[in-house]
Amino acid sequence: MTHLVVVEATNLIQSGDIVRAEAILTALVETEGDNALIEVLDDIPSKDLLAVIREYDSSKQSLLNLLITPEQFARVVVLERLYKDMSHEQLRGMMNSVIFREDADASEFIEAIAELEFGYETFADYLSDRAEEVVGETFAALDTEDISRSEISDHDWKELTWLLRHEHSDIYNIVLVLLKAKLQERIIPEVVLSGEDDDEAIENTTPEEKTPKEEEDEDSAI
Repeated sequence: MTHLVVVEATNLIQSGDIVRAEAILTALVETEGDNALIEVLDDIPSKDLLAVIREYDSSKQSLLNLLITPEQFARVVVLERLYKDMSHEQLRGMMNSVIFREDADASEFIEAIAELEFGYETFADYLSDRAEEVVGETFAALDTEDISRSEISDHDWKELTWLLRHEHSDIYNIVLVLLKAKLQERIIPEVVLSGEDDDEAIENTTPEEKTPKEEEDEDSAI
C-alpha cells in the first residue's frame, strides 16, 4: 500500500499535479496515521517532495509541513536553490511554516539544515533581503542578552536571526560572512553602473551644457 502511494504521488508530482499529490499523501493520515505519512516522506525523492512543500506556507498549511521531520526537511530545503528564485519568498514561506510550527523544536531544524551541503547558504538566502539589517547596526540591538526570544517572536527572519545568534553562534558567524558577501555583490554593480552613467553624461554634453569656466577658456583662446 505504502509503495503504491509513493509511486502514485511521485508520478503526479512529476506531471505537475501538486494538489492531487498532496491530497493522496495527506489521506494516509486519516487511514493509517501520522507515522505512515512520515515513513512515506522518507521514500519520496527530495526534489519531488520539495515541489509539494514549497507550494505551502503559514497562510496555506499542509499536513506535510506539519509532520515532516528535521532531517527530511533539511534534505528538501537545501534543494530550493535549484529553482533560482532570486526573491527567496517561497523559501522563507516554507521555512517559517515548518521551523516555527507549534510543536517544533526550531533548533533541531536549524542543526539538521546546517549539517548538509549548502545548508549555510540556505540560511543566507533566507535572510538575503534583510542582509543590511542583520549585518549592520540596525539589528545589532538584538545581540544583547537583555532581549529574549519571546520579545522578537515574529515566526520570521527576526526570530531566526535571534536563534542563530544566541543558540547557534557557530552557524551564525558563517552565515554572517555569506550575507556580507551578498551585500558586496550588490554594491559592485551599483558602483559600475554609476560610473557608466557619468561617462555617458560626459559624452552627451552639448554646447549649451558648458560651464561658465569652459566658456571663459574658449573666449581666451580666441
